[in-house]
Amino acid sequence: MMAIFFAVLQRDLRLAWRKPAEAATGVMFFIIVASLFPLAVNPDPVVLRGFAPGVLWVSVLLACLLSLPRVFALDYVDGALEQIMIAPQPLSLIVLAKVAAHWLTATLPIVLLSPLLGMLYGLDSHGLIVLAGSLLLGTPTLSLLGGIGAALTLGARGGGVLLSVLVLPLYIPVLIFGAGAVVASQAGLGVQAHFSLLGACFLLSFVLAPWAIAAALKIVME
Repeated sequence: MMAIFFAVLQRDLRLAWRKPAEAATGVMFFIIVASLFPLAVNPDPVVLRGFAPGVLWVSVLLACLLSLPRVFALDYVDGALEQIMIAPQPLSLIVLAKVAAHWLTATLPIVLLSPLLGMLYGLDSHGLIVLAGSLLLGTPTLSLLGGIGAALTLGARGGGVLLSVLVLPLYIPVLIFGAGAVVASQAGLGVQAHFSLLGACFLLSFVLAPWAIAAALKIVME
């Protein structure tokens, strides 16, 4: 089973490496949005620090959302998805590998860049660490939940808009807990509760989302 998982993961990583511009779209979107926002508000560092958690987390969320249609689109177009559907291996395991590849190529670079963007908002070292940690724990949940929407809207006209409508309500708890962790760190409070809730969201989505994605793909491909 694990051999199949890593084979699919390696394949998708190689495909992403061959088209780096597509993988970089979400990263550039995040950099542009997070960099422009300080220019549109009060440059006072105190004000910027107050905006930082929400702005950075929303920017990451939208950047992740921008890259979601590519999770299954290429396999759908070239017919590989039909072969995956009839493979003897569990479909849930294969889609989990594809979602993992999406997170590694489209979201992990954003997480690594987030401390640099956080400096623009005057976050201290502790706030930057909490920001990166909350994103590292919360963004896999965004990819898993987004995979459900990407599967349901596969091949649909206006799928991007429909994907946003389906996925954004599911993202709200992760957004609240992730931004709340940074806010709590700025206030000198503990962040353990927020990280525990982010971890619970990840575990729940890790268990349920692959099965939901597999079921959605079966519905779409029938």
